[in-house]
Amino acid sequence: MAKKKNNKPMLSSATKKGMIALLLPIAITVYVLTFFAWKELQTLPIFEKLAQQKAMEEIQQQFDMNIPEQFIPIYVAAEEKYGVPWTLLAAHHRIETRFSTMKSMVSSAGAEGHLQFMPCTFVGWQHPTCTGLGKGNIPKAELMNPAIIEKYGGYGVDANGDGLADPYDIEDAVFSAANYLANSGAASGDIQQAVFQYNHSDEYVENVLYYFQLYNDYRDELKAALLMNNEK
Repeated sequence: MAKKKNNKPMLSSATKKGMIALLLPIAITVYVLTFFAWKELQTLPIFEKLAQQKAMEEIQQQFDMNIPEQFIPIYVAAEEKYGVPWTLLAAHHRIETRFSTMKSMVSSAGAEGHLQFMPCTFVGWQHPTCTGLGKGNIPKAELMNPAIIEKYGGYGVDANGDGLADPYDIEDAVFSAANYLANSGAASGDIQQAVFQYNHSDEYVENVLYYFQLYNDYRDELKAALLMNNEK
């Protein structure tokens, strides 16, 4: 008959306890150092941008169309100059041309550009050709001339300083819209009246205000995109 092997433990219970007592502080130290190292890494610009981008993506999911982040700095700059909420400008842009994604930037009524200005509103109703709905017969050189616009009392703005007030330039268009809305009461808080002046339609007002209120719920988070774009 074979003898039974004597399977004695290689380490005694006391030795095991001693090793655990020795290794436990080391494990805790490694964990703490790893934790703080990770926290420190998260403060690096690349991690902040990734976190910010993720937050932006989650917010944009609340909308039927993303607000193009490259437009947000333009809305904000126009708000700073004219006192019109930048989220209102975004709402107008969404309604007018779906954030400039429409194939044609000219409406059937003759409204032009990113924010769909009637030419007579852009260059001024004192222009000798302006009657009716405001399409007029205004040469392009006059329509985009800041001096002519000032002469005829229009709302077109040369926002980027290139010497032209161009409704097909996104900066000029947004600043011109802000200029018009500010003069219509938006800068003093009469948002609804200002929107109605932009387009005399109750349905239009309702649609713009819907998006304005929706975007306003996230205005601070959305504005963070401005900082992110400036850092790129």
